[in-house]
Amino acid sequence: MPLHDRIIPYLERVGLYHLARLNSEWFWLDEPLVSAFVERWRPETHTFHLPFGECTVTLQDVAFQLGLPVDGEAVSGCLGEFETYMEGGRPAWEWFEDLFGERPPPNKVKQMTVHFTWFRDRFRVLPVDASEETVRIYTRAYIMMMLSTQLFGDKSANRVHIRWLPFVANLDDMGRYSWGSAALAWLYRCMCRVANRNVTNLTGPLQLLQSWIFWRFPSLRPEGFEAFSFPLASSALDVLAVVHPEILTEEHSRLWRAVTSLIYFAVIEWHQVDRVVPQLGGVQHIPEDALNVDWLHAKDRKGGDRWFPHYYQVWHLHWGGDRWFPLRSAGVSFIHVVADAGGTWSSFSCPSHAWVGDHCRPVIWWPKPLWNTR
Repeated sequence: MPLHDRIIPYLERVGLYHLARLNSEWFWLDEPLVSAFVERWRPETHTFHLPFGECTVTLQDVAFQLGLPVDGEAVSGCLGEFETYMEGGRPAWEWFEDLFGERPPPNKVKQMTVHFTWFRDRFRVLPVDASEETVRIYTRAYIMMMLSTQLFGDKSANRVHIRWLPFVANLDDMGRYSWGSAALAWLYRCMCRVANRNVTNLTGPLQLLQSWIFWRFPSLRPEGFEAFSFPLASSALDVLAVVHPEILTEEHSRLWRAVTSLIYFAVIEWHQVDRVVPQLGGVQHIPEDALNVDWLHAKDRKGGDRWFPHYYQVWHLHWGGDRWFPLRSAGVSFIHVVADAGGTWSSFSCPSHAWVGDHCRPVIWWPKPLWNTR
């Protein structure tokens, strides 16, 4: 879907413009490589267990790879019963019609989702003489598609969920949410799911996972890598030239060191960064015991819709609290950066990808090419 110049200012305002820029070309997944890493994922610690130690995707990596803000309110609420759980909320499809000017035909609707092709065909090209309100409608459609496919994709693959209506209803307020922590929570949950040998479908922000692998393990980059459009998975790129400088301020970067909850609606995961201190330039100490969140996995979006900030109130307090985040700040570690962090993980090399065949089980990838917003 083309990214029109008139939509860009709104994407910049909500903090999603860099994510949209990453899709100038199709993104193809290196399935054996990612499968080998997923095979080494441990749900108990939310880390990859490799021969030289542990490593994982952190909030710092989300900021660097996707350019998403990590500080802000948790991405949560309810999944569709807006008139029941939200003050001023309206019946879902009435609200949808108000925001997009029309309702999709019944054959494009399934429960609380709309088929991707309806959005693509209806909002593909912005009229040249479009009014500002029309631009806002097209922006909402673009964001709905990007969130549902690129950042929070699930097994449905080709459907756009209407849980995003309360967010796109007020584009000026979307920038206050922590899209980075929500994306990381969803990546963790998807990898924890596929760690179960009865699950073979891996979904989620796979662009983030593969880009992280190329960034942290340069020897695993494919031949001709520089010709592809990856985010920051090349040391030749200047961080400030790619991401918005605001996400690198102390207000945001201090959260990279926080041991805290990660929230995405009913998905609650744990950011146990104290297990991978060398990734932040420090010397690894004995970490705290891993937090058991298995019971939260068992409740994954089961039991119907509800107001999740209340249902998971304790976890929301860990992330938010008041404006100064007292509980979360208590979990921020001080890391003394040293020249040599004393580990080999950052320089880990592998001469070829042949090793993955002997160490991983088959994983069904869905979809193979990630959605191209352009």
